[in-house]
Amino acid sequence: MNPKLTVMFDRKIGRRFYPLHRRMYTMTGGLIGHHSGMGPILLLTTTGRRTGEARTTPLLYMPDGDDFVVVGSNGGRDQPPAWLLNLRALPAATVQVRRQRFQATAEVLDEAARQGLWPRLTDHYEGWSYYQTLTERDIPVVRLRPAR
Repeated sequence: MNPKLTVMFDRKIGRRFYPLHRRMYTMTGGLIGHHSGMGPILLLTTTGRRTGEARTTPLLYMPDGDDFVVVGSNGGRDQPPAWLLNLRALPAATVQVRRQRFQATAEVLDEAARQGLWPRLTDHYEGWSYYQTLTERDIPVVRLRPAR
């Protein structure tokens, strides 16, 4: 999918679409919502840093061994996404990939690890490279490790 179209979608109707996406994914165990034109989608549930309430966000991910890697691009906006701020405050999360739900620990990668993974990420989804051109902030990369 063209990253410029993705940005337009995100900014025009994304706020109305994402709650529906989340509900359909949950109701169907990912049968509807896991596959997208950009790649696979997971549901990430974090604890709100101010409210303490559970917040669930559909996110594009790249599998990496037993881990899942997500990118805090926020569509190239200058502000980081709320889920990233929540994970920085409390790195425990719940992840759903298709029907599988599990607890995970989030690690925001340092710059060296981010740079090492960035080429694989942008091969996986070229939009992340485009989003980086839209903002001056370095877009964070987060590794989600299933709890053992």
